[in-house]
Formats: sequence, C-alpha cells, structure tokens
Amino acid sequence: MSTSPNSPFKSRSRMMAAAASVAIAGAIGLGAVTTGTLPVFAEAVRVDGPQAPGFADVVQRVSPAVVSVRVKAKVEPASDDGAQMFDFRGPGFDQLPDDHPMKRFFREFRGEGDQRGDRHGQFNRRERGPRPVSQGSGFFISEDGYLVTNNHVVEGGSEFTVVMDGGDELDAKLIGTDPRTDLAVLKVDDSRKFTYVDFADDAKVRVGDWVVAVGNPFGLGGTVTAGIVSARGRDIGAGPYDDFIQIDAAVNRGNSGGPAFNLNGEVVGINTAIFSPSGGNVGIAFAIPSSTAKQVVGDLMKDGSVQRGFLGVQIQPVNTDIAESLGLTGTKGALVSQAEADSPAQKAGIVAGDVITAVDGKDVASPKELSRLIGNMAPGKPVDITVWRNGKAETFKVDLGELPGSDKQASLDQKDSSAPATESLESLGLTISPADDGKGLVVTDVDPDSDAADRGIQAGDVIVAVNSKEVSGSADVTAAMADAAKAGRKAVLVQVTRDDTSRFVALPVSKG
Repeated sequence: MSTSPNSPFKSRSRMMAAAASVAIAGAIGLGAVTTGTLPVFAEAVRVDGPQAPGFADVVQRVSPAVVSVRVKAKVEPASDDGAQMFDFRGPGFDQLPDDHPMKRFFREFRGEGDQRGDRHGQFNRRERGPRPVSQGSGFFISEDGYLVTNNHVVEGGSEFTVVMDGGDELDAKLIGTDPRTDLAVLKVDDSRKFTYVDFADDAKVRVGDWVVAVGNPFGLGGTVTAGIVSARGRDIGAGPYDDFIQIDAAVNRGNSGGPAFNLNGEVVGINTAIFSPSGGNVGIAFAIPSSTAKQVVGDLMKDGSVQRGFLGVQIQPVNTDIAESLGLTGTKGALVSQAEADSPAQKAGIVAGDVITAVDGKDVASPKELSRLIGNMAPGKPVDITVWRNGKAETFKVDLGELPGSDKQASLDQKDSSAPATESLESLGLTISPADDGKGLVVTDVDPDSDAADRGIQAGDVIVAVNSKEVSGSADVTAAMADAAKAGRKAVLVQVTRDDTSRFVALPVSKG
C-alpha cells in the first residue's frame, strides 16, 4: 500500500524514529540530537599525559639475575631401638588393604618401604638422603656463576640448588661464609653466561629513595615488591658490624639473601632481617648495605673467608656523665674499658680510660663505628688512632692484628670466702675492701638508694681506678674525688671490672 508524504502512517513513522533517537541520546548522555543524524558515543577514558615512572623496566632487566636458593642437609636416621617405641600393629592390622589410610600413615610415619607381599611384616627402610632445611633468595654477581645470599640461609647445608627465574634448577657449591655480616657466596658451574647485577654506591642512597625487592617469599619464586628507604645506619643487635638500611618494601620469610634494587637496577642492599611481632611483613625490613657486601663478597670469592683488622680493646659508649668526668666536649667516641694483653692497642700505648675519637683522621662517633672501621681494614695495616687522655688529644700509631676466629669466653674466678676488713665510701654509697692481689677495691655492699646502684654497680665488682688513677684503698678514691672537685668537674670516672670484663661508670662528686 502506498502512502502520501502527508499521510498519517508516514507521520507516525517519523515520530517513532525521533522518539528512538531521543531515547538513545538519553542513554549515552547527549544533551540534544539532530534529527536524521547517527548517535555519537563518548570515548573511553584515556590519559595521554606524563605518568609517574613504574618499576616494570627495572624488574624486567634484573629478574633473570635473581634466584631461589634451596638448601638440604644430611640427617642421621633414628636408631631402630627408638623406632620400636612407635611400633603399632593391633589385631587385624596386617589384614588392612595396602592403600588403607591407617596403614599408609604408619608406613610413612616410620619411614618404611613397600610392605606389599611381606608376610612377616619386616620393615624395608629407605636410605634417607639430605632433606630440605631452608630456602631463601640470592642473586648473581658475575656471568660465570658467582652468587650472593645470606649465611643463615645456607648454614648447616650440605647440598645447594639454585632455581633460575625461568625454572631451571642448577647445583651450586658453597664458596665461603661470613657469619659476622650474615653473608655467603655460592658458585654455579655451568657453560652458560648468567645475567648478573652490580652493587650500587650506597653512600648516595637517601632516606625516601625508591627500592625494589625481588626474592622468593614463602617459596613462591620470583616476587617483586617496592617501597622506600625508611632509615639508614640501623643497629638491631645482630652483630658487631650492624649498619643496616631499613626499607618498607614487603619482605617476608624466604626473601632472605635477595637484593633490594634502586631504579637503575643496582643492588643497594641485601635483605636479611625483618621486624615482625606476627612473623609476617609489617613494613620494617633491614638490608645489608652494598658497600659492606661488596667488600665481604670480594674476600669470600678470593680466599673463602674474611680477614679483619684487630685493635684489641674492650670499648663502651661515652655518655654525658662520662664526658663531664673527662672534660670532653660531646659524647662522640669510644671509651676504652680495657686494652687486652699483648694486643696491638696495648703495644702501641693505648690504655683503659682513653677515648678513641678518630681513626686515620676519620671521626669515630660510637663504639659500633669504631668496630666497623677497624673491621674493614686489613690485618697488618698501620693506622693512626687519636685518643682523648688527660684533657687533651694524643695520636698513636698502631699496626693492626688479625681478628681471632673465635670469641674469648669470660670466666668467673672463685674468690676466697674469707671476709677481709671493709671500709665505707658514704658519699658514693659503697662499702669496699682491698682486693686479694692488692690491685683495686672489691665492692662488698651497695646502698640501693645511691647513684652507684642506679648505674649498675653491684657487690662483687672490683674498682681498679678512679679518673685513670689506680686505687688500693678508700684514701685513693677520696683523693681522686677531691682532685675532680678542684678541677670543677661534677663526676669522677670509676673503672669497674666484673667477670674479667672492664667498664667505666661516672659517679657524681657533688655530695661528698
């Protein structure tokens, strides 16, 4: 049927088309639609402006150098006699099917072999090889297969396997370890050339810099987390050379030995510890600085061990009271509480009561810094040690020795139980008696309300010197206190020994 332009059917069709166009426009949010034109859809959101840099490029380059480290150790099998304690074969046990859960459980529990067909129920024990004891992370530092990890990852291991980023598993051998810095070096012997990374200059690392941690948390394999440097120079009580970089990247169990990279793909630190009340990541992780790692790793690759310089002194921090008693401005330095017999320090003339303030012209801020400075030097190296003594600075030339491999054990000497005559030092709150060898004064009683008690002096301690002058009676102590008062000092420096260990305590003289 034909229709004219003005027919009601044609008008109705136009009205319906216009209504449809309005409906589409409303659906896509257009304010107006021109009759007879197609609807225009808005484009998807896209930002073409400059974006903050991500970590993908860095991760892509460094990931092949990061590996998982699996460690196994040989385990001695339990004796047969001990195993018999767990022998359970109730009535009908032998009649259970071989795949019965109870039968499988006890067979696996006892380490038995296949018992099918064994009419007498004899145990066919399997020889137990090395079993997994730990797993961590590591990274290659040379194309011929040297890699770095933590000492606590490989400690006690007999077999080491490196799992590459692509899944390849390669055997590795242990080159050397350094428990003092918790570092270890492994070597993979393979014909391929490994992707490796280099150490950064951590002296340029600043708090707030980005870091990317790559490792093997919980055995999951290559996992990447990012954060910032939270702090530097952290001392967490792990050892004498604590100088950790603190980062807030997510680091968990299994990340140990893995690298923390800067945005140039250089290793700024080696993840080694976390602070975690729960055992998981709480945003506080500690990494060994690359400067420490580079030196230690170089020694391990060369000699399989690390040789450190040895000064031979017992040291303690300088607090405000000690600084006051010595006339020292500030609390920087390391107070020598004892120079060990025949040590390089003693031979050079350094004595108890000296405050070491510099090594080869470099200021010493604390005992920890002194330990690091000396430990980073080679045995036999001559160094200039600057000390504060008798109100002035003096310099001694010392030829460093080699740090002994084992720590010396302090021993507690048995004292004669007879009670010698005692004297009272009321101004200090102490009761004393002469030492048996005539060197020093034995503390027999301490007033619990005294400054001496507050500073940790106990009965049994031996006072060997006051203001660097040896004492053998109360008169010596009183004279030293009087000299300090005349010099305008508010405290005297008391050298105390306990269990063959020496330390200094500053006691005020204003009361006496």
